[in-house]
Amino acid sequence: MADKVRIGFCGVGFMGQQAHLRNYAVLDECEVVAIAEFDEEKRRRVAQKHNIKTTYATAAEMLEKEKLDGVVASQPFNRHGQVLPELYAANIPIFTEKPLAASIQVAEKLVSELKKHSSWHMVGYHKRSDPATMCAKAEIERLKETKELGKMTYIRAVMPAGDWVAKGDRGFIAGIGSGELALDPPSEDLSKEAYDEYMGFVNYYIHQVNLIRHLLGEDYDVTYADPNGYLLVGKTKSGVTINLEMNPYQTSVDWQESAKVCFERGFVRLNLPAPLAVNRPGRVTFFKDPEGGVPSYYEPQMPWDHAFYSQARNFVRAIKGEMKPMCTAEEALKDMVTAREYLKLLKGV
Repeated sequence: MADKVRIGFCGVGFMGQQAHLRNYAVLDECEVVAIAEFDEEKRRRVAQKHNIKTTYATAAEMLEKEKLDGVVASQPFNRHGQVLPELYAANIPIFTEKPLAASIQVAEKLVSELKKHSSWHMVGYHKRSDPATMCAKAEIERLKETKELGKMTYIRAVMPAGDWVAKGDRGFIAGIGSGELALDPPSEDLSKEAYDEYMGFVNYYIHQVNLIRHLLGEDYDVTYADPNGYLLVGKTKSGVTINLEMNPYQTSVDWQESAKVCFERGFVRLNLPAPLAVNRPGRVTFFKDPEGGVPSYYEPQMPWDHAFYSQARNFVRAIKGEMKPMCTAEEALKDMVTAREYLKLLKGV
């Protein structure tokens, strides 16, 4: 592989531009060589802004004419079933936003289709790539190995609604809209009302469902759903209790997402910034009260990166074989199942 990874973009809508393209465009390790976007005026303006020399109206044309090492396909997740099989067939790594799909049925078909090709699919749970999350994850794994603070007992994630954009929409180039693009079929076993609720959950809280699994390092089952919709409770096979608080309050010009992983004699606390905040990492705090030792707090300074920039770098590193993809399609399917378990307990469907 050449020194610079050759990336193609399939779609440059809001998230395509603001969460992804502007980060790949400044990475030294890669070059965005082409974009595919049906909106002619938008693709011309976006390409000009980021100095991308080649554009196409369709992904098929881009894949046919360009030699690419990977594709970033930032598409509405209820179109993944329409878009991804064609990209998988190119036999190169694919990146999409979360979640994997809008229904378990489509997600399962995508995983099955992916296995037919020599491609892999990294699903964009950007919170995993935040420098603070990566630091927290490394320390959690170390504490599980050394057992110096005892066993893991509890994890709590809190997700209030707030200002997730944080002025990250500056510079966005709008277009004529998506038009009448084909959508995936709705879930086969849900009414329209239940499917809409499932769609809302996997669009918003699936980040926390995934982050909890990532920090735990193991799968879990949902055991309780608060009828008011504020609380999801679960448990792992090893006995760790999970608590996800969903929108217990709201903020207007702030973002107060957090996660706390508890051991018998200490914890790792993670505070994450607004998703589109630029050059603002999360914060991680370690509290240790070791048996026979001195209680202490420690908060390391994170580098001035942000999660989406770090995620772009991690995708490029995975393409180069320097690390594994941060979250595969196979693992992202588990989030769809967890969301379905929650809906069944919440609505009985």
